[in-house]
Amino acid sequence: MRLVVIVTIAGLIGTCSSPPSLLDQVLETGELRVVTRDSPTAYTKSPDGPSGPEFDLVQAFADELGVALVIDPVASVSEIVPKLLSGEAHMAAAGLSITDTRREHLHFGHPYESVDVHLIYKLGTGKPRSLDDILERSIEVMTGSSHVDVLASIQDSYPTLQWSENADIEVAELLTKVAMGEIDFTVADSPDFNIQRHFYPDLRVALDLHIDDPIAWGFPKENSDTLLARADDFLINADRDGFLAQVHDRYYGYTKKFDYVGTRNFIRHFKNRLPRYREMFEQAGEEWGVDWRLLAAIGYQESHWRSQAVSPTGVRGIMMLTQATADYLGLEDRLDPETSIFGGARYYARQTERVADTVAEPDRTWMALAAYNVGFNHIKDARTLVEWQGGDPDTWVDSKWYSQLPYGYARGWEPVLYVNNIRAYYNILLWLTEQEQRDIDNALLELASGPEETL
Repeated sequence: MRLVVIVTIAGLIGTCSSPPSLLDQVLETGELRVVTRDSPTAYTKSPDGPSGPEFDLVQAFADELGVALVIDPVASVSEIVPKLLSGEAHMAAAGLSITDTRREHLHFGHPYESVDVHLIYKLGTGKPRSLDDILERSIEVMTGSSHVDVLASIQDSYPTLQWSENADIEVAELLTKVAMGEIDFTVADSPDFNIQRHFYPDLRVALDLHIDDPIAWGFPKENSDTLLARADDFLINADRDGFLAQVHDRYYGYTKKFDYVGTRNFIRHFKNRLPRYREMFEQAGEEWGVDWRLLAAIGYQESHWRSQAVSPTGVRGIMMLTQATADYLGLEDRLDPETSIFGGARYYARQTERVADTVAEPDRTWMALAAYNVGFNHIKDARTLVEWQGGDPDTWVDSKWYSQLPYGYARGWEPVLYVNNIRAYYNILLWLTEQEQRDIDNALLELASGPEETL
């Protein structure tokens, strides 16, 4: 009888004990499972591998914990909370705003970014002067997004405000619908808008609905305090040591400056100038192991794809090579487009090789571009200065350009502006060529699904 009582008590104690904390589960399994959005502002996957601001941050966090990162990307923000509540994911890193609705289900960590929430319209359709001007017009937002909560809070003061919600769409697609005139308005966070306006330059901010909206990682309420605390420590340290700034610059640095006329001209030149030289860029890129679209972006920054371009300083051709560079490369005619493009590709590849092996991508690319613009010795100077000042010479965001160095930077802003312009052109080219491929795929799909011809 005594043995039965002891076994019964032991069983009760065992069934009443607390489950291991979320952090203990992560460390025991050796995996950090993260749900995120398939979005340029969170996570994307390309032939070169996964990338995105949220991916970079959680990968660094997983590395600090010494565990493998397992990413679960979802197409809709409405899928995120169910993934956490079901235990499929340990945390969410998806650019989530902290809202009262989400607080009912989640704990939020330390805010690591803030965004502005915009109402977006298309130029030429009439900019609203106030919220009264949007009451009778179409508004569409993502289901389950913080933007629904923003509109709901406005509806308290404007009861006739109406909107539709779409569970099968991302912000980028909603912005496309506004640009195409399919809807009057959508709501977008500033990072999403800043990226998409380079593709659709007619997009405009109609009204600011919220300023400095905090963004944070989300955790299930049950048993997540220890993992949340470790994540907070990681993000605070990442802010102090400059890693957050590095990630932000990597994905948003080129979006700070927007030139409406310049962007429209670039898209027009993509259609009427680039086709003459596209095959040359593609062949040169293949020969020198460089994405042809990056070479084309360099060519546009240098000459706007004009083969006869000549500057007052003597550089000339599509890739605007100096005479000294042409002599170094053994080129005879800088105005010949094929010679210029292949020479520029070779010269850029050479700058990439000269960048220190300790510099990782994409910082390696940014430094090579700067070297193409102002010479490699200036890059060496800048990296030396950064090291003297206790910074990280291997990161582009820490690079400084000063005139007092041996090779000098009399106009220190030029390399930064040059690189940011090329980054913007390159991203637009990526988007335009991806659109081309989608159109081709859709046409082939329609052809394949059409009625078979009768023999």
